[in-house]
Amino acid sequence: MLEIVRVPVLSDNYVWLVHEPSSGETMAVDPAVAQPVLDAAAARGWRITQIWNTHWHPDHTGGNAEIKAATGCIITGPAAEAPRIPTLDVQVREGERVRLGAVEAEVLEVPAHTAGHIAYHFASEHVVFVGDTLFAMGCGRLFEGTAEQMFANMQRLAALPEDTRVYCAHEYTLSNGRYAVVAEPDNDAIAARMAEVSAARERGEATVPTTIALERATNPFMRARDAVQLAERRAAKDTFKG
Repeated sequence: MLEIVRVPVLSDNYVWLVHEPSSGETMAVDPAVAQPVLDAAAARGWRITQIWNTHWHPDHTGGNAEIKAATGCIITGPAAEAPRIPTLDVQVREGERVRLGAVEAEVLEVPAHTAGHIAYHFASEHVVFVGDTLFAMGCGRLFEGTAEQMFANMQRLAALPEDTRVYCAHEYTLSNGRYAVVAEPDNDAIAARMAEVSAARERGEATVPTTIALERATNPFMRARDAVQLAERRAAKDTFKG
């Protein structure tokens, strides 16, 4: 039912435009900047009625005010980070529901990258918007949380249906994959995926969305056996030069 469009902005960010045809509503997920997002919506004859933020970082909220001024949209985001997102109209917490026209998403609290980071799971659509918590073959840096929190996030997301499409906010797959090959050198699925990712990037193609099934097979952070191993892998990735 949902139409989802990728809008590349800045150096490696993706803003997602999500259109619900029966109502005509359109939502922007984590707009880093405004004009490319407004232009992408206008090109399709869509009017942005909502913005959903996953966390407070400026490269996820920087376009909020300008888009709101242009469209009158309603902005939803994490209650725990409301003081850092002054444009919020609606504050949401774990387990609450948010609607885009005829479809509904559940709010998942997934702290670690930031203290109040959330994700939005459209169970009926098999879609989850994860911001900077889960990446293709990677996870977010632990800026405001712990490895224990991130391990819990990975386990929780891994438990979603395997055909769930995962929409993250950055094109990090190639660099993540280079580390994944080192972290799990005997994982044939990672090696095969890296070949596909390298070819796609050489063609200038995006590598996200991904799926839960693919991450279960190839993401060294989702595959970590415990929080200690995740912490070790995150620390290694933070300084990885490959």
